[in-house]
Amino acid sequence: MTAAMSESDMPDWEKRFRAPRVSLPDWAEDAPDRSLFVSNATGTYELYAWDRASGEQRQATNRPNGTTDGLLSPDGAWIWWFDDKDGDEFGVWRRQPFGGGADEEATPGLEPSYPSGLALGRDGRTAVVGRSTDTEGTTIYLVRVGEEPLEIYRHAESAGVGDLSHDGSLIAIEHTEHGDAMHSALRVVRPDGSTVAELDDTDGGTEELGLEVLGFAPVDGDPRLLIGHQRRGRWEPLVWDVVSGEQTDLTLDLPGDVSAEWYPDGAALLVAHSHKARSDLFRYDLAAHRLERIPTPPGCVSGATARPDNTVEYLWSSAAEPPVVRSTTGDVVLDPPGMKCPPSVPVSDAWVQGPGGPIHALIQKPAGAVGPLPTVFDLHGGPTWHDSDSFAAGPAAWVDHGYAVVRINYRGSTGYGRAWTDALKHRVGLIELEDVAAVRDWAVESGLADPDRLILTGGSWGGYLTLLGLGTQPGSWTVGIAVVPVADYVTAYHDEMESLKAMDRTLLGGTPEEVPERFAASSPLTYVDDVKAPVYISAGLNDPRCPIRQIDNYVNRLAARSAPHEVYRYDAGHGSLVVDERIKQLRLEMAFAERHLAPTATAPTD
Repeated sequence: MTAAMSESDMPDWEKRFRAPRVSLPDWAEDAPDRSLFVSNATGTYELYAWDRASGEQRQATNRPNGTTDGLLSPDGAWIWWFDDKDGDEFGVWRRQPFGGGADEEATPGLEPSYPSGLALGRDGRTAVVGRSTDTEGTTIYLVRVGEEPLEIYRHAESAGVGDLSHDGSLIAIEHTEHGDAMHSALRVVRPDGSTVAELDDTDGGTEELGLEVLGFAPVDGDPRLLIGHQRRGRWEPLVWDVVSGEQTDLTLDLPGDVSAEWYPDGAALLVAHSHKARSDLFRYDLAAHRLERIPTPPGCVSGATARPDNTVEYLWSSAAEPPVVRSTTGDVVLDPPGMKCPPSVPVSDAWVQGPGGPIHALIQKPAGAVGPLPTVFDLHGGPTWHDSDSFAAGPAAWVDHGYAVVRINYRGSTGYGRAWTDALKHRVGLIELEDVAAVRDWAVESGLADPDRLILTGGSWGGYLTLLGLGTQPGSWTVGIAVVPVADYVTAYHDEMESLKAMDRTLLGGTPEEVPERFAASSPLTYVDDVKAPVYISAGLNDPRCPIRQIDNYVNRLAARSAPHEVYRYDAGHGSLVVDERIKQLRLEMAFAERHLAPTATAPTD
């Protein structure tokens, strides 16, 4: 915030970015008064330690580009955090005492890498650390204080640490040795790396069913592992006894995707249910087989945890109401001081018939506005993610400036069943854009959107779809704004981190050398000469997911034919954790749109 601008002078859209906010606090299993959370209180997202008994909070990390990857040890003695360079996601784990003190390297003997999971032992000296590199694939180590790291797993395909059992005797690993990076299998090993149990629903890669680790039972000597499965076409939990092999299918009567975690006594599960872009919570009693709803307001719960006293804390928001950490006691758990975040407008739902079935879209527009309006089609990243009825400062800013905002849960999105999520293979990008086109046509025909003032935008995978859409649907869009996009799919594949290469091989059926026609058909660079709309691109110089060289290739092609475009490059990775930088980027995006649209929307204020 500049000295010249007071809070009273600041527009609401900027306040939504600057207002202090907090994540759901993580708490130490054996010291529940010790918690760790993320906040932007200083203007940069960093980790904070919170002693609930004394009420003391302190900033634990302080880096120019921010820190969000951290974990509290079960005894509450240590804060582990991942130290990369300027957002490149390649680095080492460090730790510091909970009460403060010097950072130290947490895994001496391990070279820098991309992280692939972390689990900390209750003995205060043991960790299971996953690493990913281009040369080694995935390796997993058992690390003990004072000892050399012990390699317990290695494979060329992607894998990750799932969990460490309560007594430290069992380690769950998610792996994709079968070559399908979208659907993991599970292996449980001992601390020496020897196998205890295997579970694989992929059937050798012919059946697209995945598994995920949700956590070991929090009881000493208990071999029960809570996992997620897709055997009935959506995510559901089951309990797997990894020693006896017994599987207890919970068969919860809920229509959407279902996840869960243990209550601290291991007798019940905290169930998170996501359906049609909303979510709610339940308690499931394992002995009585009883499911009880936990009251939460309408909207979305983006994280929840059961405390030792059986209360539940959860992070809740809606499109209209900013996020807040609540408790089932009725209290607000963690309310940061300072500027309060202004609300926005609620979303409405639209269901549009598309080539693959009904498409769910979420619509926001200025209160009382009557169309046709300048409209922003804001495409989510992932692609295995979804937009929801949750608070988002970016769309709210566009609404403040007179735009309607349409967010689309195209094929590939989660929350609508396994078949919807898995529909992308081989015609990557083109399938999603068929759904985007259907919703675009509906928005125009319904009178919501002005066909001469349509902005296609998105970040990451949404940025990729933006560039691909501008080239394959050149008459449909007035302006394109692509944030950290894939622009040249072949170069992106060769430059990106190894885990994303594995995902691309799964989506497209091979490498660029093996299936060149599929990479070409799905690459925005193929269609760059057909782009008619002005293009704005922002990119992180250190981005390992959508690397800068492939973006430069695309931009050079635009420049070669003098196509209208602007590029903003900044010194960070896949997005920024600095509030000023986020505000700057959105201001530049809105100003670009305003320059290239008919003068009906309000320009952003400085």
